[in-house]
Amino acid sequence: MPVLPQTRLRVLPALMLSSLLFSTSLFADTSFTVERKPVGKGAYEMAYSADQSALYVATSQSRKTDKGGVVYRLDPATLEVTQAIHNNLKPFGVALNKTTGTLFLGNTTSSAVTAINSKTGDVIKTLVVDETKRTETTRPLMPRQLVVDEATNTLYMGGLGESSVLWVIDGGTLTLRDTIKGLGKMATGLAIDAKASRIYMTNADNEFIVIDSKTDKVVSRTKLDTEGEHFYLNIALDAANNRAFVSDSKTPQLLVVDTKTSKVLNKVDVPLGLDVLFNPVRNEIYVTHRKAGKVSVIDAKSYKVLETIDTPALPNSLALSPDGQQLYVSVKQAGSREKEPTSPDDIVRISFK
Repeated sequence: MPVLPQTRLRVLPALMLSSLLFSTSLFADTSFTVERKPVGKGAYEMAYSADQSALYVATSQSRKTDKGGVVYRLDPATLEVTQAIHNNLKPFGVALNKTTGTLFLGNTTSSAVTAINSKTGDVIKTLVVDETKRTETTRPLMPRQLVVDEATNTLYMGGLGESSVLWVIDGGTLTLRDTIKGLGKMATGLAIDAKASRIYMTNADNEFIVIDSKTDKVVSRTKLDTEGEHFYLNIALDAANNRAFVSDSKTPQLLVVDTKTSKVLNKVDVPLGLDVLFNPVRNEIYVTHRKAGKVSVIDAKSYKVLETIDTPALPNSLALSPDGQQLYVSVKQAGSREKEPTSPDDIVRISFK
């Protein structure tokens, strides 16, 4: 999704590969290509493995006909499926411990997490983190996002509810170490700065929460904005410069937050946001706009929107290649609980020059 300054760029024709491609010729001052390929129903989060040369995509499959889900392993260069890893539970969130090669899947509708050997595709273990039975008045906490501290092999997974939690899980044994409670309503955003021993979360109470990963204690919680309607969803970190980029699904803006003071440094005007990702190689920020069907490319220095890339349908989650030149977007098809989409969801690759 990264885009270079407008003065240096030229339009390149879209590559015609075996997959379905569409041209970026509308963006007159950019040099990038966009490729699109169907993968499966219910595509959500992704993880890139440089060691495996693989892009892992969690798909929940059909709500009506499939009990479990599938993690597809794609060739990042061609977007071809090289392996389908079936899971008895539906996977939504994904995190990869690159050191151990363990792929962690958040099974949102089962209040569980599954560990998979990314090399073999074998399921190592599944842990149910909330065994509360669902009733008309009671619902178990729902896992959403996962992050890993590779140095300590610790998995952190947020649990959404009226009073959200953060589960602290041993990545080696997949056992629950701790549960940090009282994190507000629907705590969706989650990011980790392992070197600084800090975890950051956002919630529907408009709070930016800072947690010490050494003590599992909340350091601070700050209201990001007291005016207007907000629901801060996801967080991306620029750890080197103490910045957090926070998407907003209720107000068309991206917040830039100082992680040391929790103060808002800037507000970038963009459509309603979902996922957000920071690219330190190109010093750019990417945001998916699910309702608008677009992805924004933002200069992380000037905070200017460099490009708004059309990704027809519903762009969801983001992943980045290690060299910072390939951006991957999971794109969902329109549908509802009553009428599921007939076409599979897609993976879009945006390649920068």
